Amino acid sequence: MNVPEPYEPRVPSDSMSEGRAALSVTWAALPFLSLGFLTPFTFGAALLWRRTAHLLVSTAVYGTVFALMVLTGTLLGPFTFLLSIVGCAHAFLIRRQVFDPDGLAGVGNDAVVERVRRQRILRDKARELAASDPRLARELRIGRPDLPRQYKDGGLIDVNHAPAEVLTLLPGVTAELAERIVRVRAETGGFMSAEEMAAVVALPPAITEDVAEYGLFLR
Repeated sequence: MNVPEPYEPRVPSDSMSEGRAALSVTWAALPFLSLGFLTPFTFGAALLWRRTAHLLVSTAVYGTVFALMVLTGTLLGPFTFLLSIVGCAHAFLIRRQVFDPDGLAGVGNDAVVERVRRQRILRDKARELAASDPRLARELRIGRPDLPRQYKDGGLIDVNHAPAEVLTLLPGVTAELAERIVRVRAETGGFMSAEEMAAVVALPPAITEDVAEYGLFLR
């Protein structure tokens, strides 16, 4: 069977998506990069976004320290250390709570969406190849997860050649429907499209569109 490769997050820091993880790291590094001058504003921006008591207290504390630093003119010293080093460490500790408080931005939804998009692209490319060179498509065994192969087709099923047990991988196709497809296929010599097959085999209308998405009709 053609088993999709597992999704590997491209950001090694955590399971958040690449863009969100990069943004969270940049946000957390701002206190250090700005020598503490942006620390109150960093936490203040997070407060406006998330509105939690922790961020409210943190913004107030860092804002007070920043005001004292400006009023006393002590640009280097304990105030700077507190705002830059401590503020940066604090931001890194809570960045997941700020950017992914529910744990849904990483290997949950984002990974699933990425995998589905990748499989869709693979199906589109496999269909293009099959349309331009059917013989090559058969040699690559596109749509035949029951046979040994290396070509990744995104989960396509060759309706005109795959055995009944493989046809059950099509959305909504039961074992009974698969046997009916195989029987009619033998009588007619195969199908040209999902719509034709739906009409000839009497597929339930609700599954025709899904069958068209995953079905391949090589002749």
